[in-house]
Amino acid sequence: MGEPRIPTNLRMLLILEVMSQAAVPMTPTEINARIGLPKQTAHRLCATLEAEGFLMRSPDGKRLEPSRRLMDIGAGLLQSTRFHTARHQILEQVAAAVKETVNYVVPQASGMHYLDRVDTDWPFRIQLPVGTSVPFHCTASGKTFMASLPPAQRRAFVAGLDLKPLTAHTHRTAEALLVELKEIAKRGYALDNEEFMDGMVALAVPICDPGGRYVASLAFHGPSQRLSVDAMLAQRGALTTGATRLRDMMFPAK
Repeated sequence: MGEPRIPTNLRMLLILEVMSQAAVPMTPTEINARIGLPKQTAHRLCATLEAEGFLMRSPDGKRLEPSRRLMDIGAGLLQSTRFHTARHQILEQVAAAVKETVNYVVPQASGMHYLDRVDTDWPFRIQLPVGTSVPFHCTASGKTFMASLPPAQRRAFVAGLDLKPLTAHTHRTAEALLVELKEIAKRGYALDNEEFMDGMVALAVPICDPGGRYVASLAFHGPSQRLSVDAMLAQRGALTTGATRLRDMMFPAK
């Protein structure tokens, strides 16, 4: 007997599942190698997904990668109401440990988007409310996201940024930013030492799925008059523990 026939209504979902698991863009032939559809069918379905905006061409024009529309669907599922309450409770526990404002931040087209936060009890604090979008290149959360990209994608992403200097400490060249991103990818956390805003420092770590793929950034920030870089680094363990708990909450063991 031959291989079981894949139901028609599952074929596109299987293609999107393959794309969600891939670390690099793929050709329709490479995608189909993991599914086993007739070649013409696979190419036709990939073309449909591209035409409808779920997939898009990579910079080389030969491969496909998830589009913003598809990534927004994934992000929306992860940020559903069922997860929000549990996520916020974990943020509260991290905030109690670090005694500063804690943020859950996700990448969007306009920059890093503050999706959830727990404020510090200190009367002197820096306000970045839920819904705020901040640049990629000069924030701890943004650098954490960029560092998670494969090197070639990272270079292409940075090349497309407007490296607008917001303070005297903001990176002004792609080369300098890429050097730091390479180091962030190795050490597993990113700092913002008054790069986005004078008088503000921040630390961020990635929240990854069980396969190690970036999902969001977990960060805390505060005024440099109260919070030094060394003091932030001393609290990194609380942030890393929080990121692990968020991962386990979003991706429970089967």
